[in-house]
Amino acid sequence: MVTPFAVVVVLLALALAGWALVFAVRDRAVVLRQLWGAGVVEAAILVQVVVALVLVAGGAVVTEPVTFWGYLVVSLAVLPLAAVWALAERTRWSSVVLVVAAVTVAVLQWRLLEIWGTA
Repeated sequence: MVTPFAVVVVLLALALAGWALVFAVRDRAVVLRQLWGAGVVEAAILVQVVVALVLVAGGAVVTEPVTFWGYLVVSLAVLPLAAVWALAERTRWSSVVLVVAAVTVAVLQWRLLEIWGTA
């Protein structure tokens, strides 16, 4: 895993969480631009999955492979699920859902970086 890129993914997720938090505090629902931002974070995670696959196929060893791949799969699933929920729930709670999802992605990505670093 490329450490600077993983840090960028964490920062993108935290920026999205902060943006959604502002909306939640202001009692506003998620807007389409925020979902586009979630799409950017999701695309970065997809790139990270491809990089991890290439590195593992090239011989890199992960000490906890089940945890590592589980975190990657969950990272991929969280934001799309939150986006669907946010589109269905047009209240401030859609912003809260996006905050929780983005923070979850940031934590999962940080843990991935820690797991990769122990290899």
